Amino acid sequence: MSAAPTHPRPPSRLALYRQLIRWDRPAGWLLLLWPTLGALWLAAGGFPGWHLLTVFTLGTVLMRSAGCCVNDVADREFDRHVKRTAERPVTRGAVSVKEALAVGAVLALAAFALVLTTNALTIALSFPALAIAVAYPYAKRFVSMPQAVLGVAFSFGIPMAFSAVRGGSAWDLAALNAAVPWWAWGLLIGNLFWVLAYDTEYAMVDRDDDLRIGIKTSAITLGRHDVVAVMSFYQLYLLVWGAIGFWQGLGVPFAVGLAAAAVQVAWHHTLIKDRSRDGCFKAFRLNHWVGFAVFAGIVVDLAWRG
Repeated sequence: MSAAPTHPRPPSRLALYRQLIRWDRPAGWLLLLWPTLGALWLAAGGFPGWHLLTVFTLGTVLMRSAGCCVNDVADREFDRHVKRTAERPVTRGAVSVKEALAVGAVLALAAFALVLTTNALTIALSFPALAIAVAYPYAKRFVSMPQAVLGVAFSFGIPMAFSAVRGGSAWDLAALNAAVPWWAWGLLIGNLFWVLAYDTEYAMVDRDDDLRIGIKTSAITLGRHDVVAVMSFYQLYLLVWGAIGFWQGLGVPFAVGLAAAAVQVAWHHTLIKDRSRDGCFKAFRLNHWVGFAVFAGIVVDLAWRG
């Protein structure tokens, strides 16, 4: 007598939520974490203390996870037409829109609870940071290079890191100018170029699908100049962070970190020059090591000087 056929058990809610927030893909939150922690170290002139390190590390993970929830809700109609994203929980109907937004809201509130342990200026900055993060998923409908909006969203941890270290109870413009110097905003702009580089690589993976369904991306806007543009964005990122770092007195260890990042950038060119999906996706997926190299250079340099 033959055994009855077995059917795979449907994934638990927890498993679906883990898929929703890309728990198995830490590269996403690492891309946010390294520049934020680099700014935290620069603002503090060294180790910022366990409290702020915990707040910004956990806050980065939580906000990136919340952003995934909002992004999947906003893109659910587009994602069903893209092979790489068609099986996302919201897109395939395994998680409802309301449920995904509720998960995102809980995660964002948990991140805000961490921010509440800092100071008034950092709390005030968290509101525009949230607004930009929520706006990004919808930017691709109207902006020819939505990756620039993502660049601001992914870089806003930099001024928040400075405000957490140097801010106080005041949260007006004068307090902002005192806590977040001009060169901190320069770091934000430099990091924006890095986001443009790696997210254009990401957009190159889906270019054919995005053209078919009418999404605007930097890969489509840049056209045949995409590879040159990506490499230029990388160079601007390293140039801005390098110039500011050296101006702030960083030396040999920081230079080694920049050199390690530059070597990786050169390797990424070999991955994306033929515009293959696998090569572009691999370059995107490994980009967090570029950010780590710069961050490590900052940490070692400040510890060495101290």
